[in-house]
Amino acid sequence: MAKWTPKHEAPEPLEGPVVATITGGTILWFVLFLVQVPFYGWFDDRDLTWWVWTCLAGAGLGLIGIWYVRKRDAAIKRHAAAQAGQADRSAQAGQAGRAAQGPESHPGASA
Repeated sequence: MAKWTPKHEAPEPLEGPVVATITGGTILWFVLFLVQVPFYGWFDDRDLTWWVWTCLAGAGLGLIGIWYVRKRDAAIKRHAAAQAGQADRSAQAGQAGRAAQGPESHPGASA
């Protein structure tokens, strides 16, 4: 059996409004649950109550999803801020080092 090797590199993952998407989906599941509750007897007569409980489970899992993606989004923002802060500190350290050396140590400086 030959080993499969990809012909192209995998594309970068798409980032979008993840928190809003998960929140919208959770609201949709909960609304579907609320719409079906008045018809519970109809679903029960036909052994289809799993439809009602699936919507409630979707809403419950969506709440967990909202918690997860908010934490993830906050961690991504913290990481980006730390990276930017580190880049600023290294740029400032480089400027301070060049200023301490004086103009004659810079390449292309005329004496």
